[in-house]
Amino acid sequence: MLAHLQGGPVSNRVPLVDYLVLDGEPHLTARECTRCGARYFDRRNACAACEADTFHTVDVATEGELRAFTIVSFAAPGIPVPFVAGVVDCAGTSVRANVVNVPADPRHVRVGMKVRLATVTVGVDAAGVEAVGFGFEPAS
Repeated sequence: MLAHLQGGPVSNRVPLVDYLVLDGEPHLTARECTRCGARYFDRRNACAACEADTFHTVDVATEGELRAFTIVSFAAPGIPVPFVAGVVDCAGTSVRANVVNVPADPRHVRVGMKVRLATVTVGVDAAGVEAVGFGFEPAS
């Protein structure tokens, strides 16, 4: 919105989380501890692994391997079920996300499957601004 107030272009897409970058090729970023290399997606005052307090931002690989998943059958009202929640290893960075664009059954989802980052629209406001989230889809 600041760009609009300053006379610049307004993006009609906004990321649902701060660590989803939509400019260029969509990707995730993480905060990496400068001492031990542990990565976090949320704001940190100190590293949980080594207690250091300095971090830098790094890009996370957009392709990975599904390490664990569950098929969610019950959710809060208004959340469509079933869906697949998973943990993806993106070149050493663990990412928790839904597995999208695949049927939510064990015949179509398996541990070890190759996946890639995918963006998903989670809503559009009255001004036409699209809120964008992410998940991982089969990389076949």
